[in-house]
Amino acid sequence: MFGLFKKKSPADKLREEYKKLSQEAFDLSKTDRKAADLKTAEADKIMSQLEALEGKG
Repeated sequence: MFGLFKKKSPADKLREEYKKLSQEAFDLSKTDRKAADLKTAEADKIMSQLEALEGKG
């Protein structure tokens, strides 16, 4: 309850976005491999941004 108004850090936002994209890629991999590969590439970009951010901090 006390964390209700707590702002998320940029790293937390990137982690959530990476997790969402990875799940979408997994779901797509069962039906459309090309779309799954594109989602995986997007997730990899997010992960590299996250690694750069954590390396700075």
